[in-house]
Amino acid sequence: MSSPINPLFHQRRSGLLLHITSLPSPQKTGSLGIEALQFIDGLVLGGFTVWQFLPLGPTHAHGSPYESLSSMAGNPDLIDLRECLNEGWLSEVDYQRVLRQECTMSDARAIAAAAFWQQCKTDEALLASVDAFSLAQDSWLYDYALFSALKRTYHQQPWWQWPLNIRDRHPTALSQATTDSYTFIQQTLFEQYLFDRQWCRIKAYAEAKGVLLFGDIPIYVAHDSVDAWVNRQYFTINKQGLCDEVAGVPPDYFSETGQRWGNPLYRWDMLEADHFQWWIERIKVQYQRMHMMRIDHFRGLEAYWAIPGHSEDGRIGEWRKAPGDRCLSAIEKALGSLPLIAEDLGIITAEVDALRNQFALPGMKILQFAFGGNADNPYLPHQHRQDSVCYTGTHDNDTSLGWYTSAPKHEREHMLRYLNAPIDDPMPWPLVKACLASVSQLAILPMQDVLALGSEARFNTPGTLEKNWSWRMSQMPKESQWQRMQQFNTLYGRTAHS
Repeated sequence: MSSPINPLFHQRRSGLLLHITSLPSPQKTGSLGIEALQFIDGLVLGGFTVWQFLPLGPTHAHGSPYESLSSMAGNPDLIDLRECLNEGWLSEVDYQRVLRQECTMSDARAIAAAAFWQQCKTDEALLASVDAFSLAQDSWLYDYALFSALKRTYHQQPWWQWPLNIRDRHPTALSQATTDSYTFIQQTLFEQYLFDRQWCRIKAYAEAKGVLLFGDIPIYVAHDSVDAWVNRQYFTINKQGLCDEVAGVPPDYFSETGQRWGNPLYRWDMLEADHFQWWIERIKVQYQRMHMMRIDHFRGLEAYWAIPGHSEDGRIGEWRKAPGDRCLSAIEKALGSLPLIAEDLGIITAEVDALRNQFALPGMKILQFAFGGNADNPYLPHQHRQDSVCYTGTHDNDTSLGWYTSAPKHEREHMLRYLNAPIDDPMPWPLVKACLASVSQLAILPMQDVLALGSEARFNTPGTLEKNWSWRMSQMPKESQWQRMQQFNTLYGRTAHS
């Protein structure tokens, strides 16, 4: 089956890559508050029509959005507590305590949840709104609410270390746990309702401004997730709840020892026996939130690197085939042709390209990978295709200025020769302009490159656990900075009126 090119790729567009946590806000991380709407205003002023961000799910303590407690829930830490304050669910005193970090965000949400449910007893419209949301998200919401409550009850231990009758989901034990965890479950339901309400406000505002929201779908789920706990039959998880095999990649550009991600792999035969319903529901939930989606590690839908569960890195493993064509066909049949983009980086074979082309999914072109080699490098701009997305770098790369500063001399010289960069045009601007000038229909710039920031603003270093996912903008760009980008987007035909 071959899908037509999505209408979103019928015109040249550009966008910025900025995760929600990087927005400025009074809270510990960026939130779904007024700053998100202000950022959309900035995109419009700069001539951009796409906002790309990372996965939106609730994270573990390390903060990686690619290691989520749920593939369908929203991260409650992104909730803007100012709405709780304005609605009267949270007092000014408690709100200020959160800002001073004298109490946790979760504690504040617990206070707000109690007031919220009290209001629902007399506010019929509010209760009806909650009921409508709960019904629409019934396929995942209550499982996640119980899972979240049990994580609290068992002091954040992973689910395979819970009591056996809970670990193995015995119905009587789950029923009793639901009763015992009522307050925590109600807090989670409130959090997911409020996340959805705030997100829908952002989406509606973006649509009114002509901005598309571009999200990210991790190909795998976390071992310690509600997905793995509830649907153990779909994953390489044994009777003890441990992983016999895990996901990762062999040695590549990012790591000499490969990467051991630790996610359970799929039992594709079981998923296919259920007509890929789990995948369909996962995509459906995210498509309600965004207009475009990137499938992270797309090559895993054609073949995946299986690592023994006891291995410490990605050097030992083997490639195995996956039924990606049948999975994508089932998704198309159920949901229609969706605006999916393939993250086709790393070791890409002809079979991976064939799968991507079969479903007309644009791939990615990373300019930081382009230089220092021969003219046949597929990331060099003259090798780009219209049905692709050009990036200076991704969230896994250093900033363009940081990359250039630390790159080998021959790479820097090759880039300067290739781009014919003027001596008075400092990095990262030659690379930014090359990205916008690319024939790729969509060009995406990390926000750090627009701000011309160095390695201190790097968002993630693959294969490491510390100092990741924490960079934030201290303030919104100045109007002059947006106007400069407007000029570039107009020059390269990427504005709505070019």
